[in-house]
Amino acid sequence: MTRPTGNASQPVETLPTTTLQNQLHRQMIVILDFGSQYSELIARRIRETQVYSEVISYRTSAEQLRQLSPKGIILSGGPNSVYDDAAPQCDPEILLMGIPILGVCYGMQLMVQQLGGKVTRSQRGEYGKAELHIDDPTDLLTNVEESSTMWMSHGDSCQELPDGFEVLAHTDNTPCAAIADHQKHLYGVQFHPEVVHSVGGIALIRNFVYHICDCEPTWTTEAFVEEAIREIRAKVGDKRVLLALSGGVDSSTLAFLLHKAIGDQLTCMFIDQGFMRKLEPERLVKLFQDEFHIPVEYVNARDRFLARLEGVTDPEEKRRRIGHEFIRVFEEQSKILGPFDYLAQGTLYPDVIESADTNVDPKTGERVAVKIKSHHNVGGLPKDLRFKLVEPLRKLFKDEVRKVGRSIGLPEAIVRRHPFPGPGLAIRIIGEVTAERLNILRDADLIVRQEINRHGLYKELWQAFAVLLPIRSVGVMGDQRTYAYPVVLRLVSSEDGMTADWSRVPYELLELISNRIVNEVKGVNRVAYDITSKPPGTIEWE
Repeated sequence: MTRPTGNASQPVETLPTTTLQNQLHRQMIVILDFGSQYSELIARRIRETQVYSEVISYRTSAEQLRQLSPKGIILSGGPNSVYDDAAPQCDPEILLMGIPILGVCYGMQLMVQQLGGKVTRSQRGEYGKAELHIDDPTDLLTNVEESSTMWMSHGDSCQELPDGFEVLAHTDNTPCAAIADHQKHLYGVQFHPEVVHSVGGIALIRNFVYHICDCEPTWTTEAFVEEAIREIRAKVGDKRVLLALSGGVDSSTLAFLLHKAIGDQLTCMFIDQGFMRKLEPERLVKLFQDEFHIPVEYVNARDRFLARLEGVTDPEEKRRRIGHEFIRVFEEQSKILGPFDYLAQGTLYPDVIESADTNVDPKTGERVAVKIKSHHNVGGLPKDLRFKLVEPLRKLFKDEVRKVGRSIGLPEAIVRRHPFPGPGLAIRIIGEVTAERLNILRDADLIVRQEINRHGLYKELWQAFAVLLPIRSVGVMGDQRTYAYPVVLRLVSSEDGMTADWSRVPYELLELISNRIVNEVKGVNRVAYDITSKPPGTIEWE
């Protein structure tokens, strides 16, 4: 593949008949989403094999799938039973297309039912870890070791298989844990190979992608960058683009990518909404202008954002108001700086998924996915948005963005930055956001970051931050009674942010952070540690 060359302002060259996008996506694996919170994780696991994958609605017809020309199809899990009145069903013709298909959990049960098999409620549900006993160690289960641990989460099981199917593996409670119709290239697993708890799950996915679907590893960082630059130039043309710069890895990577693609047509604007961490606004502007030589327009909008959140306690309302105010400020400033046709955002795939509204068909009541929380740059955008959006990272996961950042020269200090929510500290203050609470949280957050860095744990953690609770408790300092806020420490480990576990950092470190916060931060007299994983919790509190 040839990288684009020449001045970014030059006209976009005509693409050949076989465009780069077709080259990348001709190896695509499609995931039909039946409402599983793990659907995006399946996509991420496939991309780890350097094959492109995308999640689409289970309502997609066989004809629409033919137009996409996927090399393989995965039927995701889901919260329903195949016998529920509102159970989602895929087009039965999909199973007859001759394209390799892998059904996962609900996807396997649906395949069995639609092909004439029988699914029943198990006498004993299976949730958590189970040992997989392999009956056929070839094909789908090549290099998956006997008695490997797999993650189960199901109450239904396949009692009778359709004609042509055979059992590949079983567990003590599930006779049909993995099945196949080798002739028709149809496969099913009752467990979730995509989760980290499934030992050998990645090997199974690789077998499906490479051996069964005959894919090639064309989804690479270099290929994505080349495609993204071409698409940006083709979409933007000679128009100007305004970038919402936050200083995080997403928007910083986007700034570098856009600057590489369109040069001076890009204007970066940093809106200081007052919810950033201590000293970060000043550092951000200096870094981009002095070291990266990418001009940044700084806008101090702290007072108007704080006023916009006065009296607001609902986290979804906070996100909506912050998202709306962001756009309004951009619109106002763009008129001052000159007309802009496009607004660039560092929206990622998980942002889109977690902001998805509950997808319910009013006629059938079919449910696809539940909204976890709105992201200010997705669910918070106003309907009368006058900008056209440029979101080149919209289909990437966080780890993919980091790879892109490295490949285009983004410094490692930014590449490895912990994720920071767009609404900033406003959603790390539970309840109403006030100037006093912001100052308290900034000081506590700074201590957390200082000690995590000092102890060499920053790179090992996915996120490390403090949360301020809107309650007060009694304490004693210097023989005097105090009545102050509690701070909650949230330190988590994760690979992608889709799932996470609380970090088992040394008690001595927790003690040090606690002592520093209660002694140095006025208004805090108690520190707690959040030991909840995701799921059932989320990483952020709001």
